[in-house]
Amino acid sequence: MTNGHDIPHTSMPDGTLRLSGVGVAGLAGRHDVMVKDGFVADVVPAGPAVVEAGGGFVTPLFADAHVHLDKTHTIARIRAGTPAPIESLFDAIALMEEDRPNWTAADIRLRASRALEAAFAHGVGAVRSHVDWVSPDVPAAWPVLCELRKEWKGRVDLEIAALLRGDLLPDAGDEIAAQVRRDEAVFGAFFYRNADLATRVGTMFALAAHHDLKLDFHVDEGLEPEADGLSLIIDATARFGMAGRVLCGHACSLSLRPADEVKRIVDAGASAGVGLVVLPTTNLHLQDRGTGRTPRLRGLAPLKEARAAGMDVMIASDNVGDAFYPYGDYDPLSVLRLAVPVAHLEPDAWLDSITSLPARWCGSDLAMPIGKGMPADFIWHGATDMGDLISRPRSERIVYRRGTPLPAQNQDWRNA
Repeated sequence: MTNGHDIPHTSMPDGTLRLSGVGVAGLAGRHDVMVKDGFVADVVPAGPAVVEAGGGFVTPLFADAHVHLDKTHTIARIRAGTPAPIESLFDAIALMEEDRPNWTAADIRLRASRALEAAFAHGVGAVRSHVDWVSPDVPAAWPVLCELRKEWKGRVDLEIAALLRGDLLPDAGDEIAAQVRRDEAVFGAFFYRNADLATRVGTMFALAAHHDLKLDFHVDEGLEPEADGLSLIIDATARFGMAGRVLCGHACSLSLRPADEVKRIVDAGASAGVGLVVLPTTNLHLQDRGTGRTPRLRGLAPLKEARAAGMDVMIASDNVGDAFYPYGDYDPLSVLRLAVPVAHLEPDAWLDSITSLPARWCGSDLAMPIGKGMPADFIWHGATDMGDLISRPRSERIVYRRGTPLPAQNQDWRNA
């Protein structure tokens, strides 16, 4: 025994670690994975004596392309204020504004550090966090997250994205974009049926082009079918030649569109090179919400149609422990586990939505597929395959970083 677990590997005389008879995400059959000096030395088919499903299942590290480390873990404080019921996205926004005066640098660092510890424990290698930018001044969370990005480099690659309030454009946009560029971060905004939206979207793209910035939008996060900021963003991406540099989150209103309109939009998104992030937890929690009634409309963007069209589609945690979603724990696997029945997904086909795809969009190589010569950063699960992994939420998990399993306390929620 080690790390509080049965050892999933054996040690060979030359220092090689061998994980025998494991399922490997993306490969058929059972394999032996050899690890030496922090790298995957080889991945070979297991011998005929291996009992089927006897050795566990190995996946890449996870990546989370859309979280909010500035808001996280504020729900206890918000609940202590005995607020009115949250019945919409905008109720949650109002409660966060009431809590914002408590967001000192020390408070943000404490909450965001707790979040990163939890993500690391779950096997997350890359995260993109949005930071609310509600006035022309640099928000208190921005320098804190810049510091945490340096401190966590190599354990969790943290990418930071400015989340501008739409009314800051155009007056403060250039100054903010320049700051984002200096801090090597991502430029972004929240757009939902804003006045003169086409002009505001165009301004964001012009600033991004001028300052050489990637873009990330919260867009159409509601259930009014006339909300179509996504189409404006897709058109601007094509016009500015920014394929692979523009990510859109939410797009809830797209769920209400006729099938032919959805196809037209996602085909255009694929052609333009726009990525889509779907947020099951927060959107299921807030969309079509009302006291004493069961929701009928769930607000989940048509992710299967978008992927079929050729868009990069990812699934992410979004809010954790705040007014938007009072639950969660920075575990992308738990979010995929929710999305499988909600969106009728095949687990094998969607593992990349919480691993290699978001890692690439976050500019990280810490959640890549397992193969010979790759760093030995992966997760061993006490499961047989992806279906079994989705079926068993309490399956054992051991995170390997550079070939070394993380210690037992890493898996204990009381230490996250």
